[in-house]
Amino acid sequence: MRKKFLFILSAFMLSTSIYAAREIIPLSAKNDNLKPIGNGYPKSPVQVPTVYIEDYTLTFEAYHPDYILNIKDEDGDVVFTTTVYSAQTQVVLPSTLSGDYEVELVMGNWLFTGWINL
Repeated sequence: MRKKFLFILSAFMLSTSIYAAREIIPLSAKNDNLKPIGNGYPKSPVQVPTVYIEDYTLTFEAYHPDYILNIKDEDGDVVFTTTVYSAQTQVVLPSTLSGDYEVELVMGNWLFTGWINL
């Protein structure tokens, strides 16, 4: 019984340490072309994507729509852009980037934005 408990405890500790370095990127949603229904609010809220960062790797949850990913510097200049396809769960950013950057995910008329530090 004691060996089984220690095995479960060590497996738990290992699994939590693997994800400890990953940080979630808080994203906000914006849509200027949204047409309100009824009382001026959309019928249902948009699902904000969940994106994690670890070192220079962005990790997306499985089963997401296609996005256009833009990384902008503090001046608003695009320093990296790519398409994140629905089958893709990771994007590796260039290791030459250093500092604070704005992450933009474009999905149709929706724009999701957040900040990262590399």
